[in-house]
Amino acid sequence: MDYLESIILGIVQGLTEFLPISSSGHLEISKVILGNDLSNKESLLFTIVLHTATAFSTIFFFRKDLWEIINGLFDKKYNASHNFSTSIIISMIPAVFVGLFFEETINSMFDGNLLLVGSMLYITALLLFVSDFLKLKQNKINFKNSFLIGLVQAIAILPGISRSGATIASAVIMGIDREKAARFSFIMVIPLILGSMAKSLLDSELNFENFDIISLLLGFISAFITGLFACKWMILLVKKSKLYYFSIYCLIIGSIIIYYSLKNGL
Repeated sequence: MDYLESIILGIVQGLTEFLPISSSGHLEISKVILGNDLSNKESLLFTIVLHTATAFSTIFFFRKDLWEIINGLFDKKYNASHNFSTSIIISMIPAVFVGLFFEETINSMFDGNLLLVGSMLYITALLLFVSDFLKLKQNKINFKNSFLIGLVQAIAILPGISRSGATIASAVIMGIDREKAARFSFIMVIPLILGSMAKSLLDSELNFENFDIISLLLGFISAFITGLFACKWMILLVKKSKLYYFSIYCLIIGSIIIYYSLKNGL
């Protein structure tokens, strides 16, 4: 993988991690278009590094919110910070379960399976479209809907389903305030990404010896910077109820990918 390719993939990850168009799906599409020759494990390593970069950009963007939550946890009285933290932990349960027991199956999907990516983009398009027009009774983030959002996040591990799009759309459909839904969606994934990185390092699955460190660094930096801009942009779009634009995009891209995949027997 050359340096330009690393930067391009980093930009793709930074933009699509927060925009509701599936970062994993677009990474797989970009890898196929760029024709990279990475092995399955090398591809997984690069994907994890890019996801870690966007996790760090999330931490930086929400640093004030996170600091308030951490400070609130040291208060002996049960408060909003305790409630929010517990909700985050509950939301992680489904994804942790899937990651622990279906890891090999999931990893095998990140290998240029364009037909799967295109099909899952259809699901993303449907969720985004419905969330902009379905009006339910106003609701708050509680333990029950935190778990339900977590289930959606677990399903969104599939390449082609936008994690941010699916979780935000699901939360909005449940009646949660749009800005709070986006905030919860972006923060809830931080421990999962960092946990996944730590697990892979401890299991010695990530082999840095056969990978150009500069390529990883360039991809990380480009993903981090573009992630900051995309995060801010996405929150503004969610507040203005403009997700159906991305629904149309996902529908078009999904159709193109499915057609290309079937035509070329991929």
